Amino acid sequence: MRTRSLHPRKVNVVTLGCAKNVFDSEVLMGQLRANAYEVEHEGTTGDAGIVIVNTCGFIEKAKQESIDTILGFAEAKSNGAVDRLYVTGCLSERYKDELAEGIPEVDAWFGTRDLPRLLKTLKADYKKELVGERLLTTPAHYAYLKIAEGCDRPCAFCAIPLMRGGHTSTPMEDLVAQAKSLASQGVRELILIAQDLTYYGLDLYRERRLADLVRRLSDVEGIDWIRLHYAFPSGFPMDVLDVMQERSNVCNYLDMPLQHASDDILKAMRRGITQEKMERLVGDIRDRVPGIALRTTLICGFPGETEAHHEDVLRWVERMQFDRLGCFTYSHEENTHAYALADDVPAEVKQARADAIMEVQSGISYALNQRHVGTELPVLIDRAESGEWVGRTEFDSPDVDNEVRVAMDGEQHLRIGDFARIRITSAAEFDLTGTVVG
Repeated sequence: MRTRSLHPRKVNVVTLGCAKNVFDSEVLMGQLRANAYEVEHEGTTGDAGIVIVNTCGFIEKAKQESIDTILGFAEAKSNGAVDRLYVTGCLSERYKDELAEGIPEVDAWFGTRDLPRLLKTLKADYKKELVGERLLTTPAHYAYLKIAEGCDRPCAFCAIPLMRGGHTSTPMEDLVAQAKSLASQGVRELILIAQDLTYYGLDLYRERRLADLVRRLSDVEGIDWIRLHYAFPSGFPMDVLDVMQERSNVCNYLDMPLQHASDDILKAMRRGITQEKMERLVGDIRDRVPGIALRTTLICGFPGETEAHHEDVLRWVERMQFDRLGCFTYSHEENTHAYALADDVPAEVKQARADAIMEVQSGISYALNQRHVGTELPVLIDRAESGEWVGRTEFDSPDVDNEVRVAMDGEQHLRIGDFARIRITSAAEFDLTGTVVG
């Protein structure tokens, strides 16, 4: 039974999944606000008449979280706590027919490229002049900038092309305009995202143009940091490293998911690269940009992965000394190339292997962090919590990497969104501690 009055033109947008979904939700919210809707992101007031769930469908755990969230709002609708419920995003793109049959409380389902149709359902106009305008859900000083949609890579484990289609670059002029708009709102850090940054420009300009894009974005007044996420190793455009060296506001940071190290598994994954070539690439990158922080991601338990393959990965991780590393357990996704293979590594073995890799990485991270003790680093302050200022260096992306913690005292005058010079006094596996200089 409804316990409070619901606002028919108030929308609660709930976002699940990766930064690309965050970007999409922000664009959706910007369009809704321009159509005189009141919008909140993951609101807690409980008075929004409309709920839109932006789902993730990448791996099993993410799919289950999305389904559970939809079911929770479906129950709320049945109890009169929501008037209308809509679902969009990757899970909806991939499974909307099956889900619609099982969750009739949802009023309509939309895919990843259905924004105009979603707005039309809400009797809102898709305003082309607002392309790039967003209602930020991140802290005001940083924002994600999605430079392309979809992916053309043939990776055996990945369902992204099924949900987001082929690679489509956003024109450079549009991205520069978006960056200028964000800078005018006080954004100081741009985090470039795409399923594969390195393909940028191939469809529009018939050549890789990531370096040109980064150079033009670095010219935008007010942008102090530009950070690169999700680069594919095969065919990596080395000229982007020249821009990283030339421009002080391009962070010495690169997120390059390598996924595995064993040649047998890399071949089965259809990655188009070998362990030797990856090592050579990493060495070349480090030679071109001394001091660069490299982040990678690995998958544990791909079909056919043996204990010998796992041991090979452990030795490789120890040898490569990545600055940042994350692990996922393999998820057997229907309609992917790998789905035809037997998912023959038990779940508990997958997790044990991921834990073992992260234990090795923990030691690497601890040793690398000790090098910062006694040095002074510029730190962007993200938030204040529990009597501490919490920020990041240029070597760290929000939510996934290290943080710098500075105890508050009455003499400090730090502000969220500002840079501070911090002397590092101690370091743990994944955190640095310091004091304000001056």
